[in-house]
Amino acid sequence: MDATQQVARQQVRMRGRSYVAFVFSPVVPVVSWLAEIDATLAKSPGFFTGKPIVLDLSAVDLSQTAIAHLIGSLAERNIRILGIEGVDEAKLGANMPPLLTGGRACAITHVEPQKPQVQEKNKDKDKTKLPSLLLESPVRSGQSIVFAEGDVTVLGSVGSGAEIVAGGSIHVYGTLRGRAMAGINGNSAARIFCQRIEAELLAIDGYYQTADEIADSLRNRPAQAWLEGEMLRITPLN
Repeated sequence: MDATQQVARQQVRMRGRSYVAFVFSPVVPVVSWLAEIDATLAKSPGFFTGKPIVLDLSAVDLSQTAIAHLIGSLAERNIRILGIEGVDEAKLGANMPPLLTGGRACAITHVEPQKPQVQEKNKDKDKTKLPSLLLESPVRSGQSIVFAEGDVTVLGSVGSGAEIVAGGSIHVYGTLRGRAMAGINGNSAARIFCQRIEAELLAIDGYYQTADEIADSLRNRPAQAWLEGEMLRITPLN
């Protein structure tokens, strides 16, 4: 064997990957803002557990000590910060999450309803369609489905502890027991439909209702949810 034989080096392999992250934007007084977080967690424990969270500090002026205290307060609530934006990098200590730049909301194309037209060729028929995700299998407990580009349709049921996150509307042809969050990129026209509502949480464009707030008269019935101003409405489907 050749003693001068070189050991082959394996190159480091790097891949790009994107995730949908929740953005927290604290306001003053921060204590009251944390109280709102506590109220959300009281209704849906573990809601933010394991979720990518970005802390946007552009609306507050906090010292390095105050930022560290805020990060620690969120960690006590089992909320881990992926990165920070909207602050001078000099205010971030060595043990803090990194400063993020270039973040942007996932773009959603808003399609205006088309007016009826005289029958024409269908060559442009699908040009204005939003992308959609069709799930032919049930979404089981512990699963998280995130599709920021458009609508999500589930032909089966969504189990307790499961989660559907969509940039558009959400359609569940079975029982909705888990969490459904539609219109996550500011699409207030999004809706949530299900054949049987037993949801832990429903949310559209950041406005939500938890299981305790859903009327008993709606339980185990076909239902839809939509936004009316800043109020989330849930009504039976006829």
